[in-house]
Amino acid sequence: MDLLVLQLQLTTLAVGLLFLIVAAVTIWQTVEIVDAYEKEALTVFGEYRKLLEPGFNIIPPFVSRTYAFDMRTQTLDVPQQEAITRDNSPVTADAVVYIKVMDAKKAFLEVDNYKRAVSNLAQTTLRAVLGDMELDDTLNKRQEINAKIRKELDEPTDEWGIRVESVEVREVNPSKEVQQAMEQQTSAERRRRAMILEAQGERRSAVETAEGDKQSDIIRAQGEKQSQILEAQGDAISTVLRAKSAEAMGERAIIERGMEASNASGRASPRRSSSRRNSPRWSAGTARRSPAATSRSRRDSKARSSTTKPARCSGSTISTRFSARSIRPPRWISSNSNRRPRRSRPARRISPARRPMSTNRISPAPISTRPMSTRS
Repeated sequence: MDLLVLQLQLTTLAVGLLFLIVAAVTIWQTVEIVDAYEKEALTVFGEYRKLLEPGFNIIPPFVSRTYAFDMRTQTLDVPQQEAITRDNSPVTADAVVYIKVMDAKKAFLEVDNYKRAVSNLAQTTLRAVLGDMELDDTLNKRQEINAKIRKELDEPTDEWGIRVESVEVREVNPSKEVQQAMEQQTSAERRRRAMILEAQGERRSAVETAEGDKQSDIIRAQGEKQSQILEAQGDAISTVLRAKSAEAMGERAIIERGMEASNASGRASPRRSSSRRNSPRWSAGTARRSPAATSRSRRDSKARSSTTKPARCSGSTISTRFSARSIRPPRWISSNSNRRPRRSRPARRISPARRPMSTNRISPAPISTRPMSTRS
């Protein structure tokens, strides 16, 4: 009896434990917790039901399956690809593709593995884009390559619920032979530029040297010209000074001769001169002579009695014939160059009826000892 009761209790305890285990598993299968950056596709008996949103979700136990999709931006590495450019140059390139799941239902139903599908599509597109370009373009136009690859990937990935956010080509490497040829070309181009710059520098230096020589020749010629001008001006001044000296000496000789002649005539006939001066007719004739006629007669007498005398200047003897009216200094030497010469009024003729009837000759006017002013 006691044995039967003990067996019944053990059986009841095992059934209770089994029920607890089944209940715990059922609860575990019924509850589904989804992360904040994910979405899960739910299938019941293999049929798609819905997308599970982030948080706490209840699903049918034991007959349901879930497939998680990461809704964040994901990075896919495109393996290194070999391609031949339009100008038959082999190159190798790799890239990085940034994608994001926009529609988890399409990504679950339209494509088997969206990551592998996008990676394979990026590889083929990269080879096609590189094959349509030349080698120089593949090395220089990275942004154009990225834009073309992204444009080619947008259309098929939209049907999968995937958006390609960006494509970046990391490296484009030509073959070793092409790299060596490019290095040689670059070095030759650099040598050519260096030679051009050197030639331009030499030409600039030659031009500057020629300009300097030209300027020095111009300055030297100007200096020589100025020296010749100053020398000529000095010679002109010296000549004028010598002429003035000779003129002064000539006037002095004329005055001395006039004085000698006057003294000689005075000693020869003092009585005749005094009587002639005291006569009224001589006084009237002398009064009728105008000052202009008197000065003109003086100048004519001096011109007729011009003489030749040597003049000494700077250690050399110059013999020149000078007269009171023939030598005129230049305008820039004369201090009265701005003053116009004063014309003398012509002497008034005396009619024979009014002339004195005296037979005595009129003595010449006394010669002034003051030097005559030179006409400007």
